[in-house]
Amino acid sequence: MRLNQSQVDDYRSDGFLLLESLLDQREVESLRSAFERDSMIPGPQVVTEEGGTEVRAVYSSHQRQPEYARLIRDPRILRPVQQLLSSDVYIYQFKINAKSAFGGDKWAWHQDYLAWRLADGLPAPRQLNVGVFLDDVTEFNGPVIFVPGSHRNGLVREGREDSAKSDQHLDPDDISLTPRQLAQLVSRHGMSSPKGPAGSLVLFSPEIVHGSAPNMSPFTRRLLIATYNDAANLPQPSGQARPAHVVCRDTEPLLALDVPFSENLETLTA
Repeated sequence: MRLNQSQVDDYRSDGFLLLESLLDQREVESLRSAFERDSMIPGPQVVTEEGGTEVRAVYSSHQRQPEYARLIRDPRILRPVQQLLSSDVYIYQFKINAKSAFGGDKWAWHQDYLAWRLADGLPAPRQLNVGVFLDDVTEFNGPVIFVPGSHRNGLVREGREDSAKSDQHLDPDDISLTPRQLAQLVSRHGMSSPKGPAGSLVLFSPEIVHGSAPNMSPFTRRLLIATYNDAANLPQPSGQARPAHVVCRDTEPLLALDVPFSENLETLTA
């Protein structure tokens, strides 16, 4: 699969691109089952909602579940990533953000690259996020909201809050935009919220401003985000590197599978 020129232009201009229903229902079900298994494995890779037990995020599932290990090399995903970013890419970070029904919390307005530059010393915003909808995403269950074109002018803020909200990962609240900054950006660019059925993908820039509201609906919203990084743009942390479940250590460039990730998967999970 390759993106056509119109899709490439839209990504370059807007900072995100929706690919609707790229994965079929059987593939989505296999990814959901893998998430359920993985969220039950105890460890620091599981982040819970503040003051609760509901899962907010799970990191590095591709290191434990074969479905995800194959998904990141699926030609329908990896080839467009290589087309937009670089022929040599690896997984810098892999996480699944889960917004439970009736209470999944918000994600503050932020730019991903600021977090990665501060925490990991990434030299340049040479990343591409691939968001996979594990559930139908509607206006009701806390979809991601983007400020189109906000990636074209670099970082809006430079530093982070003095006190970190989480000791497990760098939370968007630590690097959130001020209301004035957001209002100015929205007045120029507007807002857009890609929605679609489970199995849809949204590709988005590490510098695009984005956030999401709490999930007040009875519908779960689980969003897988695989972040690919240019293999020539490795982290250069000034201090101790963040844990391997947050920042992946395997920087060998990925090779695409010959077939979709779901083919012959049964033999791997039997």
